[in-house]
Amino acid sequence: MINISEAAAAQVKKMMEAEGDDSLMLRVGVKGGGCSGLSYGMGFESEASEEDTIFEQHGISVVVDKESAPIIKDLAIDYKENMMGGGFTIDNPNAIANCGCGSSFRTATNAGTPEDC
Repeated sequence: MINISEAAAAQVKKMMEAEGDDSLMLRVGVKGGGCSGLSYGMGFESEASEEDTIFEQHGISVVVDKESAPIIKDLAIDYKENMMGGGFTIDNPNAIANCGCGSSFRTATNAGTPEDC
């Protein structure tokens, strides 16, 4: 479903340690908004609903809601460090358009709810 690099998983584990709870799960999803209509969301979750998909990759549990699942199928999440610091990168093969800043997108089947930038 989602491919998380070892570097991204290592960064998520560090963030979980900082939260003081290694039982947390990483929730990855999509919501309406942004210049192109859809925006990614990532955060920690302590519980999942019955309709969520849960899987494990590189030692972290990942949760995806059923509405986001088809939009982020085969999504790749990586973590890159450079002289300016570090950050997560997202590559979505389902995106047909991205905004200039790269934080929102749309797919062939879901235009989302675009907002003014």
